[in-house]
Amino acid sequence: MRVPWSSCRWLFALRAGGQPAPRAAFACGGSRAAPGKMARYATEERGCRNSADYRIYFKTSDGKYISPFHDIPLYAGREQENDVPSSKKIKRNESEVLFNMVVEVPRWSNAKMEIATKEPLNPIKQDVKKGKLRYVANVFPHKGYIWNYGALPQTWEDPNHTDKDTKCCGDNDPIDVCDIGSKVCSSGQVIQVKVLGVLAMIDEGETDWKIIAINVEDPDAPALNTIEDVRRERPGHLEATFDWFRKYKIPDGKPENRFAFDGQFKDKDFAVEVIKSTHEHWRALVKKQAQGGEIDCTNVLVSESPFRCNESEASDVVKSAPPCGKAAPTPAEVDKWHFLSGTWAKSQVV
Repeated sequence: MRVPWSSCRWLFALRAGGQPAPRAAFACGGSRAAPGKMARYATEERGCRNSADYRIYFKTSDGKYISPFHDIPLYAGREQENDVPSSKKIKRNESEVLFNMVVEVPRWSNAKMEIATKEPLNPIKQDVKKGKLRYVANVFPHKGYIWNYGALPQTWEDPNHTDKDTKCCGDNDPIDVCDIGSKVCSSGQVIQVKVLGVLAMIDEGETDWKIIAINVEDPDAPALNTIEDVRRERPGHLEATFDWFRKYKIPDGKPENRFAFDGQFKDKDFAVEVIKSTHEHWRALVKKQAQGGEIDCTNVLVSESPFRCNESEASDVVKSAPPCGKAAPTPAEVDKWHFLSGTWAKSQVV
């Protein structure tokens, strides 16, 4: 069932308590605990929403500022160890392994929020291109992002590594993940997800994996364990996901995105191997064993990393950011529908 447009306009303006407010009326909420039964992380907003200076910083439940990129463990349900975590230490069956997901973009919203990989402590910010804040266009019949969209921490798609399957290098970011659960999350929320499969998008010649996963607290999670389960239990969901990634850049004047494997979703086991590989690349990055370029590896908890800083230094980073202020209005064109002609009906694959 599709959500009525009148409702969609308000969905991405939900506060943590679930009450809608006009988009332009939002002001920063300061510190807030991420929703959840036992929240291990909280966030602190700085700057003004819908502006280039807006940031969401992360901290632990005891108030220590951290990097969501480097300090939040990839594997859920385990405390950060006093060294660089290794996937080899996981002894459980792969089907039982859960991953932490950092939600960057809530479902139905348009602002292209992302982990700032080139800034100290890697807060979430809105992407800027050619001096303008970026918003994802509404390509009919989709409204904004059609899942909670985010990243798996402690992963890195190495731009110097050519993937043996896609024959393309990584995109220099943490690996992307789509939470197909029913709940609309908030930016900065950290949830535990079960991996179901993966789509291999080729973005301007770079490998850009899209992990398909579901929040373990979702009512449908027990029934969804594989990509075939999604295909059976949620008819059309995978097709809509492929269609979204194929077309979302067209309104910006770019061609359709291309895909490896003829655009087919790979299974859970394949996806887990991709995640393991990107985790190993991240480990090399934070140990200064890989060329990270402009990537900022400042962290607080990874003891073997030469980029580790102390709590005081981390606090200084956050305090140097502008204080919270009233949100700027969202541009009216963000609500515009984009209708694509049949000339874009054919997919491109590699």
